[in-house]
Amino acid sequence: MRTATIDELTRRLRTLPENPRVVVSGNMAVPWEAVRALDEAVPAYVLHALNAPAGLPTRDGVTVETCFVGPGMRRHPRLRYVPSRLSLVPLLYGRVLPPDAVLLHCAPPRHGHVSLGLEVNVLPAALEACRSRGGLVVAVVNPQMPYTFGDAEVPLEHVDLLVEVDAPMPAHAPAVPDDESRLIGERVAARVADGATMQLGIGAVPDATLAALTPRRGIRMWTEMFSDGVLALDEAGALDADHPLVTSFCFGSTELYRWLDGNARVRMMRTEKTNDPGLIAQQRQMTSVNTALEVDLFGQANASRINARIHSGFGGQTDFIVGALHSPGGQSFIALRSWHPKADVSTIVPLLDEPVTSFQQSAIVTEHGLAPLWGRSERDQCHDIIEECAHPRVRDDLWEEAHALGLA
Repeated sequence: MRTATIDELTRRLRTLPENPRVVVSGNMAVPWEAVRALDEAVPAYVLHALNAPAGLPTRDGVTVETCFVGPGMRRHPRLRYVPSRLSLVPLLYGRVLPPDAVLLHCAPPRHGHVSLGLEVNVLPAALEACRSRGGLVVAVVNPQMPYTFGDAEVPLEHVDLLVEVDAPMPAHAPAVPDDESRLIGERVAARVADGATMQLGIGAVPDATLAALTPRRGIRMWTEMFSDGVLALDEAGALDADHPLVTSFCFGSTELYRWLDGNARVRMMRTEKTNDPGLIAQQRQMTSVNTALEVDLFGQANASRINARIHSGFGGQTDFIVGALHSPGGQSFIALRSWHPKADVSTIVPLLDEPVTSFQQSAIVTEHGLAPLWGRSERDQCHDIIEECAHPRVRDDLWEEAHALGLA
């Protein structure tokens, strides 16, 4: 490992093979200085990232590749979406998507290691695959990146170039949940007992669910990601103080980042572990809370596509549904509003027109109520999805479709 300037990095990137595949930290941890150097140095390349925000290069010669489409990718002119459950993405790097370079966004070294900070995810697997074929590993170190532990720590000898920057980390302040999200969160939380292990994503419904869990005790976290909602649980004494908080990436407020920095209670783990259904199943009372764009009368959820166009991807939804249902006392919820405010349509539909993201959850939850699915007949499931979850204005239409589908 040697320390280099951005100019030196640019020169080194020019030596990459023709049209290289370059894996970069995604979500809110994109190393923008290194991405700009890559774009200046290499005429054509494949940029691989998970859930990347806006700002990726869009010029001719740049292909954006991902297994989970972020907001900065959805309208990219050269998007290459590779469908995969998140738990299987790390395997792709060693088999069919070999990286020529990996650009990491890290916290400065401590005790011979840099830390991947907010974004571990699939990066350790990408780094290993890159090193095994003699590729380039770059650590962009930023004093504003929190130092986290677990699989986040990378030995300095695994890094070829270390580039120093000092730039603010993208952050967002948690919003106050709207009334519908609060109701949904309360309905989910009512099904969660003391000592449960939680997996939730980011957004109004997960935040509202965590806010409603503050009276609980002994809550554990085994999740893909968490945000500021965990701070409220910690302050309320709801978390199991003797068990680590396991996650793979984080983003949220600057307060969250300060809390994460050097926090030994948080174990950042690689995706192969956090999303392994077998390991998920070993967690006590594993409770998975995910959302969807729409759910049909068979309990099938679409969380990936709009009008056949990819919007996100499988992510870890299937990994956690399967793992949670195999956990003793485990359960899995799809929680969503019954009406999409922007599209002005029902999110409960007769039959999905889009590919299915997941199915066979424990229950569907909306602001109107909860429809238990697990272990019930398809007709009973359909009845409760319509009567307990759907918006009242579409229930008659849904019953008409239910008859046509043989569900009533």
